[in-house]
This record gives sequence, structure tokens and C-alpha cells, in this order.
Amino acid sequence: MTQPLTSAAVIGPGTAGSALIAAFAAGGLDVVAVARDEAAAARGRRRVLTRLGGEAEAARRVEFTTDPGRATACELVVEALPERDGLKDRALVRLGAACAAEAVLATTATGASVTRLASVSGRVDRLIGIRPAGTAALPALLEIVHTPFTDAAVRAWAEAMAEALGMDRVMVGDRPGHIGGGLVLAYLNAAVRMRERRYASPRDIETAMMLGCGLPRGPLAELDRIGLDTALDALTELHDRTGESRYAPAPLLRQMVAAEMLGEKSGRGFLVGAAPDRGPVAHPDPVVPPATSAVGILGTGTMATGIAEVCARAGHSTVLVGRTEVRAKEAVAAVEQSMHRAASRGLAKPGEVEAAVARLSGAADASALTACDVVIEAVTEDAAIKREVFASLDRVCRPGALLGTTTSSLPVIGCAMATGRPEQVVGLHFFNPAPRMRLVEVVRTVRTSDEAAHRARAFCAALGKQVVGCTDRTGFIVNALLFPYLNQAAQLLADGYASADAVDLVMSRGWGYPMGPLRLLDTIGLDVSLAIQRSLHGASGRPADAPARDLRTLVSAGLLGRKSGRGFHPHGGAGR
Repeated sequence: MTQPLTSAAVIGPGTAGSALIAAFAAGGLDVVAVARDEAAAARGRRRVLTRLGGEAEAARRVEFTTDPGRATACELVVEALPERDGLKDRALVRLGAACAAEAVLATTATGASVTRLASVSGRVDRLIGIRPAGTAALPALLEIVHTPFTDAAVRAWAEAMAEALGMDRVMVGDRPGHIGGGLVLAYLNAAVRMRERRYASPRDIETAMMLGCGLPRGPLAELDRIGLDTALDALTELHDRTGESRYAPAPLLRQMVAAEMLGEKSGRGFLVGAAPDRGPVAHPDPVVPPATSAVGILGTGTMATGIAEVCARAGHSTVLVGRTEVRAKEAVAAVEQSMHRAASRGLAKPGEVEAAVARLSGAADASALTACDVVIEAVTEDAAIKREVFASLDRVCRPGALLGTTTSSLPVIGCAMATGRPEQVVGLHFFNPAPRMRLVEVVRTVRTSDEAAHRARAFCAALGKQVVGCTDRTGFIVNALLFPYLNQAAQLLADGYASADAVDLVMSRGWGYPMGPLRLLDTIGLDVSLAIQRSLHGASGRPADAPARDLRTLVSAGLLGRKSGRGFHPHGGAGR
């Protein structure tokens, strides 16, 4: 296994197969691409050429054929067939019998057991898993899966092969979904269920995850790129193998595959064929900015001061109400300092800052909210405290005032029913830091009036925010999809399957996420993350939503992430 790799074969130029063919060719290898028939070969050729982006020299290294015998002379032979109908098993039986004794076999399986496939092939010590991470044209990272029986020399050769191709790699053991596949498929499946229940529109789901999490694309667009049939096959295998409910394919996914709505490969999917623009878009409802109004904000923490800054800079007379005069004055001072910092960075003009400061005031008495048109609660994330606050707002706020809660993980209806005017209560989930984050989730309950929902959308749009709408549930859109993914990533550490660095590398380098899940947990704060995950678990009751052991252990030890100097990763110079 010391000779450098010069040739590789890929059986099946589909989604994963075409990614590997392009990566191998771009890395200088001669590649044999085996398709089942001429039509499949033509589709595969188009996929590979698109991925190579016109690199003619690399394209010339690829031979497309329908003859599997052309693959048997290659040093590396990768089976990249769909995970259904025993296709992988039959192909690996044939390859195991036909390939040279020194050849390395590989499979792109996500849901199926690599150990079982190695046994099926008859090459139990010479078969590995190779999975390109992400849906980029040319994958930047490979997950290389070894089994308990993989020869040590084969493992070393596989790592050297990835390095020679200029690709990052993560070596992992045989586990359902490995790292990236398991995390991403559960997240995508949850997004389909969200759409299936009409909890939010496809556009709002996409916009929420792109702007709320900084993802390169939303989950439904990701499914369109992967292929709905490819995702369905992998989810089915994962569910059959694990029995975990998060992998049970959403019925809508099955229906769309049956209707041949497969995403980009068929020209119809969740977004493909539905509209030309796949990026964040404005909500289709007519949004007429309201006249400048008085805004009251109850709370003095980071979220309260951030929202106050946004409102004051947008032209609203804004009052911050704290528990004491000292807290209120400190909150107002924090807003002023933040605006002056923005001006010093060229993000605001000095004259605009002075005008905004003049619109801002503080108070220690809730009676200061009496004249406000919009009142936003931004106190601690505790259901009992929030209900108490809304009962008091009901007593002091004028009739017709719009009442909003900034909760990120609690049902809005609890706040609404603490008032005598539930039709005027909405969720206004701003993202932190509010002055910089563009997204606001506007949440309506079963009691929210159409007029109040429209006013809330118009108010937030006039603040310069991108508004997405959803109905009331724990976690809304972003947290309901994000935190189960983060929690599942933390669960990978429990049995020593992968290191924190490996998990984060797969998702950031491979899938193009702005930050790996464990580093993101550290940034949010493990205590905050644990509280949100507990709320989600309490609402769903699903065992898969129970907070990960390592997350609970770190919080119990006071290791809260970046703010304490240590979490899943060390953070030098922070905290204690």
C-alpha cells in the first residue's frame, strides 16, 4: 500500500458518485465512471462537467462507460449506488470477485453498515467507506469510514490518498450516518416535517435558516441539491438500522419522490421549479410601514438594549423599563455606547446617533408604557415570569397596543393567555445581536388576530428587518431546527466516536456551515443551549430530544463555553 494512487473507478455517477469523480479527476487521477446505461452515463457526464466548471484537462481524465469490467483494473474502486433494493450488495459481491487482490474497495453508504458491506464483498479487511461531505461542486473533505476489520495499512493508505488529492479528511468508525450524513439528514427531515405541517412556508423556512444561522442555503434547497430520492434512501436505511424517529422519512418526502419531484435532477422539488429566486425574500403580504410610533421595551439585558437601539435608530420614541432606576439608566447608557461604537465604525452617522439618543429614555415604572403603541417584553426566559409580566402589561397598556414577547423557546400562547387581550399578543423573536442580525420571526398563536399579525410584520419590516412568519410552537423555526442538530452533534462525543474538532471540521469545512456545531454551542453558551434543548424536549417528549450527556455535564461543571473560557473547546483569555 505504499504506491501513490493513479487510477480510480466509481460505480454510479449520481450525487455522491459525481462528486467523487470530479474530485478524483481534479486531483490528477484517471477515472473510470461506470453507469448502468447510456442515458445514465450522459446524465453523469453532465453532472461531472458542471462540477469541474470547465476544467478541460480534468474532464479528459474521466472515461464514462457502461461496462463494469473497465473498473476492475483500477487501484481504488468506489461503489456509489443508491441505498435501496440491494443495489450496493449486488455490486460489491461482483466487485469483490472481479477486482485485483491488492485493490481497495470503497462504498459511499450513509445509512447502511460499512462493516456488513465489507463482509458481503468478501474483502472484509480491504473495504472502507468514503463519503464526500457537503454538496459543493468539488468536495473539500472526505469522511473515511473504517471497520473493526479494516487493515491498518489500508487505513493509512486512505489518509494518504486524501492528502495527495488536496482534501481534508476525518477518519471515523462505522456508525449509522457517520458524522455529516447523520447530522444533516435528521435536520433536513425535520425541515420537511415542518413544511408538511404547514407550520411555515418554504420561503420562510429557507430565509430563517440562512439569515438566522448564516447557512449557505436553507434545508429545502439543500434537499433539492442532494436529490429527494437520495435523501429518502439514506433516511430509510438509517431508520431501519437505528429505529430512531428523527430518521423516519417524512411522508411528504415519500410523496414527492413518488411524484418524481426529485429536486435539481428532475427540475422539480421544494424550490426548484417553484420560483427562480432561492435566497431570502420579502414576505408576499403587502407591508405598509406604520407611522412613527412609541415603543416600550420591558427588560434591560442584551436583547432588550439591542432591540431598543434598533427601534430608536428607526425613528421610534423608545422607553426602556427596568426593575430599578439604576438598571434603567445603565441600559440606556449601554444603548448609547453601542450606537456611538457603530458611528465610530462608519455604520451610522454622528447626527443620526444624536437623534436616536434623543428618542431614548429609561424608566423604573411600567406606567411609562401606557402611551406606547408597541410593547415588547424582553425579560428572562422563564415561563412563570413572562406570564406575570404580561398580566401586568394587560393592566397598564392602552387598548389596541400590540404586545410582543422575545421568547426564543417558550410557547407564545402562555403569555397571550395571561392577558385579557390574547388577540393582540405575538412573538417577536429578534436574533442576537439585534442591531446586526437581519432576521425576526413573527409568531402568531391560535388567538392572534390577522390585524395584529399584520401590524407586527409591518412594524418589524419598518425596522429594516427581514420578517419570517410562523405559528406558535416551542422553538419556532430556527431553534426548532437548529438545536436538535446541535444536541445530536454533542451526543456523538458521548461514546468517543469522534472528537469535537472532527465533528466541527466535517460541518464547517465539508458542509460549508459558518461554524461547527460544538463551537456554535460554545458561542451561544452551554447553559443557554441546555435550557432551550430542555424546552424542546419537554414539548416533544421524544427521547432523541433529551439534552446530550456531555452538554449536561459541562454545564454542571460550570464550563459554559466561550464566556467561561472552556466548553466543548478551550477559549483562551475568556472567563475564569
